[in-house]
Order: sequence, then C-alpha cells, then structure tokens
Amino acid sequence: MPKQNQKMSTDEAIALFDSLPPATEEQMIGRWRGEGVDTDHDMDGMLESSYWYGKVFEGPNAVHPLVHKVPLWGRVSVNPALLPIKLSTYLPLRDLLAPVLFPVLVPLIRTGKPKARLRTVTFRGRPHAAMCYDAKPINDVFASLGPDSVLGWMDFKGMEQPYFFKLHREA
Repeated sequence: MPKQNQKMSTDEAIALFDSLPPATEEQMIGRWRGEGVDTDHDMDGMLESSYWYGKVFEGPNAVHPLVHKVPLWGRVSVNPALLPIKLSTYLPLRDLLAPVLFPVLVPLIRTGKPKARLRTVTFRGRPHAAMCYDAKPINDVFASLGPDSVLGWMDFKGMEQPYFFKLHREA
C-alpha cells in the first residue's frame, strides 16, 4: 500500500529546492529508493500505488528511470515509453486499481535496457544533475539534501505544477 509521504505546498517545495545545492552527476551514480512529496499534485500517490521502488543510475548513458518492486515479479525496470503518464492522472480510482492491474501489465512494460540519460542541465539558473527520459518530454532535476538523499523536481513539458519526490541512496 502507498505510504504517507511528506506534505508541503508546491511553493514550499520550490523554495526548498531552490535553497539546496544542486546535485552532481557523480553524486547520482548508484541505486536509489524513492518516495513522493505530497503537494496536492495530480500525480501524488500514483507511483507508490504502482509499486514504485526508485531509480538506478549506472552511468551517464545508462539510467533505469522507473524501477518497481512488484509482487510476484520482484524488482523490475519499466519502459516509460509504454506508460500513459499524463492520461493516468485523470483515471478514476487510479490509486485503487493500479496495485491490482500493474502486476498484470509487468510482462508488457518491463525492460532490461536503460531508458534515460544522466546529464548536467541549467535549471532555474544553476547547473543540476538531471535524468533525461529517452522517450518522454521529461527531465527529473535533482538538488542535494545530503550525500545520500536528493530532492527531485519532475520537469514535464506541458505540466503546469511540478511534481516533487525524494531519492535515498541504497547502502
């Protein structure tokens, strides 16, 4: 079941992001456990209801952007190109249906190949490590909460309100 995520307004999340030092590409290499930040965004709870686990940054050209830990399947990387992310924000009962439907869809949407890249981008006037999806107009931009935690800002073309999440490095 989805866990209770940290609650803050979008303005508070933006202010926090802007107050933090940018994350570096080197800092991002590794396996990360994710959690949403609840800002009353349409996507709040969506990743958690689909068993989202986190992200894996193997190198600059090899990032697994959506790693899920799914019953019967374990940890699987999902191909974001096969997910209707914007459409799913409008589905009724999404957070109730996803835990049932997602495991059934895993054979159709899983991948062993990286589906994103790690780059340094200028965002809000500063150079940040960013994960750039291969097949979606999305960049996840990272600010450092410490050596083993980052705050992510999903910069999704056409989405007015940013979606925020945290990543915590696995030991």
